[in-house]
Amino acid sequence: MDISTGKSSIARPARRTGRRSLLVLAVATALAAGLTPAATAGPAPSAGARLHDGRVELPVGGGTATIDPATLRVDARTDDGRTLRVSDPAADAPGRPGHVTVSGQGARWSYPGRGLNAEAHVEHGRLLVTITADRDARLAWPVTGSDPAASALQLPRGEGLSLPVADPFWNSSRAQLVGSEEDMASQLTLPVWGYTLGGGRGVSYLSPTDIGTSLAYASQGGRLRTTARHTFSAGDATHAYTVAFALTDGSPVAPAVDYRHWLAEHGRLGSLGDKIRANPETGRLLGAFHAYAWGGARRAAGVDRLMSLGVSRLWLGYDADDAPMTAADVAAAQRAGYLVGPYDSFANGRAKGPDTPPNSVWPDGVYPAFCVRRADGTPQPGFHKQGCYLSSQAFEQAEPQRHYLADRTRSLVGNGAASYFLDVDAAGELFRDHDTAHPMTMAQDRANRLARMRRIADGTYDTARRAPLVLGSEAAGSWANQVLAFDHGSGTPVDGRLWPMETGHFDTAPDQPKDDPAWGGYTPAGAPDTFFRPVRVGDFKPEHRAAVADALRAMYDPAYRVPLYETALHGSLVNAERWELPFGKLPEQKTTRALLAMLYNTPLNFVLSDQDRRNDQNLRELAALQRYFAPLHQAAGTQELSSFAWLTADRSVQRTVFGDGTLTVTANFGTAAHDGLPGGCVDATLKGGEPRRLCPAKVVS
Repeated sequence: MDISTGKSSIARPARRTGRRSLLVLAVATALAAGLTPAATAGPAPSAGARLHDGRVELPVGGGTATIDPATLRVDARTDDGRTLRVSDPAADAPGRPGHVTVSGQGARWSYPGRGLNAEAHVEHGRLLVTITADRDARLAWPVTGSDPAASALQLPRGEGLSLPVADPFWNSSRAQLVGSEEDMASQLTLPVWGYTLGGGRGVSYLSPTDIGTSLAYASQGGRLRTTARHTFSAGDATHAYTVAFALTDGSPVAPAVDYRHWLAEHGRLGSLGDKIRANPETGRLLGAFHAYAWGGARRAAGVDRLMSLGVSRLWLGYDADDAPMTAADVAAAQRAGYLVGPYDSFANGRAKGPDTPPNSVWPDGVYPAFCVRRADGTPQPGFHKQGCYLSSQAFEQAEPQRHYLADRTRSLVGNGAASYFLDVDAAGELFRDHDTAHPMTMAQDRANRLARMRRIADGTYDTARRAPLVLGSEAAGSWANQVLAFDHGSGTPVDGRLWPMETGHFDTAPDQPKDDPAWGGYTPAGAPDTFFRPVRVGDFKPEHRAAVADALRAMYDPAYRVPLYETALHGSLVNAERWELPFGKLPEQKTTRALLAMLYNTPLNFVLSDQDRRNDQNLRELAALQRYFAPLHQAAGTQELSSFAWLTADRSVQRTVFGDGTLTVTANFGTAAHDGLPGGCVDATLKGGEPRRLCPAKVVS
């Protein structure tokens, strides 16, 4: 059984034509049955824009889009005669529009009362509309999901979710979605969302101007609705707002398909193959699982143990502490075919003390001189409210003379490490810095982070050696895909209750005693419980178990999971789950997480220590799962995820295809067999080969 709305084949991006616009609101329409947006995107239709009954009509690929300047309501009429509601009127009326001028392929109008200007034109099969503000303002628009045919909402939390709009769980307080609002720049991994409308139709929304933009969730009549909200701010340099609407084939990954093509059209899609050619060490990521090492796992003897178990590829990282891997340890890992990378962060500064992490200590008064300053002049509190967040602008200004970042990087890879994990930079909250010595907008913060990550990746941080490093970062936003080889975190659709689970503060403030210590803390030093202690729902206090169960359901229920991130970025970088959620941390989710990793062709993340009493079990599981994964990822890790499908109505059986059939993977998350594939198992077939089966429950416990 093939569920028609659950299958998408990804076409190559069409050649970009027509004039370009820096600031656009795009409506990209592709309505040939069963095709994704870019499959039909091409030169714009010959007919131009026209004004009809006060509304602007523009022919786009596959139909006609209509915008009402009085309200910003957007509708579309497809070539086969179907009418779709793309957006309700703006939640906060933009005001009375001025005269609408239509010429050639576009139209212009303004909202004098609010200082807003709009320009619409057709380009590359898309309707592009620019909205700019000449004063600080807010706009709640588009208002989406109101079409009666809407059946599912696609949301890029972590790897991605596709939520039935009438699902009781997601419409309830148990999911903690309704009533919340997420920042597109830091809380969503891709600046997109979308709806399936049934009948082979859908709508995708893309906001390249993600800074200053958020997505709010509501339930109306028991159905999920979304509203984008943008803040126009001269001080934050967010005076332009862009949204791209694409009419799609209704696939649950269609928004990511459209975004991948948008990235390619704008020269913003990276290539892992190119990164390997530029730095062959990057090739060691193919087929590798990822692991953070403590204790003896950092030593050559630990590497030898992994080799003896048949682990052929591994990214091996270690925390910033007083026991790093030595040159001999790194050399042993490299001989084994592994990559070694120290953990670092440029984000925090603190006064030196007995408990201060080494990477928060800087020379020459960097702390507090480089602190980000808020509007009231106070420092922006750092991680766990300690010290401060450091300004990337202050570092960029100082770097040519003082080399603080280059010196830090050189010191950490002096042992011969060929990789580097830089926390926060590709993911974290962006800052506006009000310090007059190093003023900075959030956009400049992002640009600074990209610049310093690029220097690490291409080796120009060290002009003498120019030794590139295989760079990874935290939960990489799509904007960082070109400079990174891997990330830890974007594979996890984080639920807000994960932080109370990890910190033990469900009902107490962070500076008060924990009210539930089930997750564990940062002791013992050789195998910290926060990483190594397995935790089950039943380990939490009775009053917290329901919340924990709901959070884990929101994160890992395969019926809701879809590979949006991989559809957009597989073949650009390697994506894994967060490091504080290693494979062994959640025993009740092991089978599901293993199946998802194989289905999405993404590595699992482990923690290793000879001081962990479960070390032997952990190593055996890593070896067995990596042995299955390695040839699949080596073949397809540089390929795009070209197709995703649900094979059963309950979504329990799912299939992915990579490249031009390079790899086909079918995972059965259910309990009953499907076409000979047992429940809880996965089959993977390389082109021209026979299916290879993995049943994780047989190798993990």
